[in-house]
Amino acid sequence: MPTHYDLEGKVALVTGAAGGFGTAISQRLRDCGATVVHWDLPAALERQHLATLPCTGVDITDMASIDTAAAELRREFGRLDILVNNAGIVGAVAPLWEIPVAEFRRIIDVNLFGSFLVCRALVPLMIETARQSRFGRIVNVASIQAKEGMHQAAAYSAAKAGLVALTKSLGKELATADILVNAITPAASMTAMSIDAPRERLDDILSRIPMRRFLDPAEVASMVAWLSSSECSFSTGAVFDLSGGRATY
Repeated sequence: MPTHYDLEGKVALVTGAAGGFGTAISQRLRDCGATVVHWDLPAALERQHLATLPCTGVDITDMASIDTAAAELRREFGRLDILVNNAGIVGAVAPLWEIPVAEFRRIIDVNLFGSFLVCRALVPLMIETARQSRFGRIVNVASIQAKEGMHQAAAYSAAKAGLVALTKSLGKELATADILVNAITPAASMTAMSIDAPRERLDDILSRIPMRRFLDPAEVASMVAWLSSSECSFSTGAVFDLSGGRATY
């Protein structure tokens, strides 16, 4: 039975909430008692039938879209305790010199710039909340490729490495504000984000994982739940692997 972390009364926001990791993370946080606000593209929210839950259609690469959604969050809840920057895309699988410029930029925009925009819009509300509650948590979903890089994934690897660096900087900036900022670096999982990859690509990825299996989204949700709880109390600006032994540093 999954460990229960007491998040009763906490308001959490998950970006990319309709995806494989996002769905598992959101459910786990709800199971722990948090009120979860789901952000994703409108079409993605509709596909996952999330309309009965707090949700807002947001394009995290668009500052105006984020500002509108952030204002709605402030009006409705007046607080934010937990932020999970989970939205991401893999993009084209190709050597760096063959990636179209627009595609490289799109991958950076979603995986790195989008998380910057979300943090920029919501951290002030989190600071206000933490002044009263002495509690705040930000979890950034990076990738094991941030640490190792991967051939034919230069844009994705670079974006996720940037997200790790952003985590370290923001963790230092919020260290005295009672808000902990950490990143996770998961290996591949058979979610919609990667399941359509060519078989040889998946075989290559699997061969790099010593445990010889793909990551389960529930394992991501478990790590995020702990990082979002008061049980995690002295780690900030840190990186937590979910790699099945692929990276051990």
